Amino acid sequence: MNILILTTKLPYPAKDGGAIATLNMAAGLADLGCQVKMLAMNTAKHYFPPDQLPRELKKKIDFHVVDTDTEIRWTALLWNLLFSRRPYHSVRFHSGAFLFKLEKLLHDHHFDIIQLEGPYLDYCLPLIRKTCDAKISFRAHNIEHEIWSRRAGYARNPFKRMYFSMLSVRIKKLEKLLISLVDMVLPISPRDHNIFLQLGLEKPSLVCPAGIDTRTYPDPAAAPAFSLAFIGALDWGPNQEGLSWFLDHVWKQLSILYPDLKIHVAGRNPDHFFSDYKNDPRIIIEGEVEDAGRFINSHPVMIIPLFSGSGIRIKILEAMLLERLVITTPIGAEGLDVTHKKNILIAGTPSEFIENIGLAHEKDLQRQIGMDARKFIMENFDNFDIVKKVVHFYKEIL
Repeated sequence: MNILILTTKLPYPAKDGGAIATLNMAAGLADLGCQVKMLAMNTAKHYFPPDQLPRELKKKIDFHVVDTDTEIRWTALLWNLLFSRRPYHSVRFHSGAFLFKLEKLLHDHHFDIIQLEGPYLDYCLPLIRKTCDAKISFRAHNIEHEIWSRRAGYARNPFKRMYFSMLSVRIKKLEKLLISLVDMVLPISPRDHNIFLQLGLEKPSLVCPAGIDTRTYPDPAAAPAFSLAFIGALDWGPNQEGLSWFLDHVWKQLSILYPDLKIHVAGRNPDHFFSDYKNDPRIIIEGEVEDAGRFINSHPVMIIPLFSGSGIRIKILEAMLLERLVITTPIGAEGLDVTHKKNILIAGTPSEFIENIGLAHEKDLQRQIGMDARKFIMENFDNFDIVKKVVHFYKEIL
């Protein structure tokens, strides 16, 4: 089976959830005998030199990379707000160079499946339909409009609240249109699948979680001295909002109860975000770490305070695989089918976070939840098992 994957971000190095999900899927398809090509945008925010992609990876996946300018321009945003009905996100990722390269690939090669990673490649559909007879699959990493609806709910700035709400409405219309135009949909969780059904999904669909390649992670380490840790991109709005909430509403009380407690924070672009917290010596800023697995293994408790976002949080899966005790919000745990006090701890208020962090001090409980968490990931999120189901699904469609 010949598969072309289209993505708005070169998924290497695979440090964030979207990149991990995209790359693991592509590599898994190749491991199962599919011929996989990937056409990826290389943006300034996530730029990586294509000639430095690992040789072993390039043997599996035939990468085609297009430098793409997706920077936010305020004049373009304002024009879009006033004179367009398309979400500005979709406009930002519209690239003539990307279309030109796509057209060449479609003329030069035969593809059975063309897989879109996310909704903002919708503008490629007319070219694909005109040029070839490949089946088009929409792999939805999340419910995109839900992210912005939730961000609007937490926005303090009235302009941001208005803009995020409008953006959510536009993206919802885009997602609703897209699921009617493609041939199949791969939602990332049963919950997301139900939302697409409510939006009118009638095409064949398969729930396709983000797979974890367990071979690429270290073995779980013995629990080190008690500390908290957070890992996530610090230039992503939901992470900023959630971590700010935790530091403002939970950390100050924790500091009184546990004077020696430290929190280690890892993630790209931390400088601007931490200007308000730089004077607290117990908040340790690690910045972007090279090895997420090693960082997670260095701390017994991971906190993931998310109040917006959608889909599945890869960092939760990684921490559970490494037998860390994860404390997250109900939104953080969405789509995972986890169980409070069995394989995770769930907290939605400052008092619940403080209570659960108190429970996390109990070493027997910490150990048992960590072991159950790893078992849960191995049984439900193994990349090979997930991709095998996708290949079977694609063959049935063809």
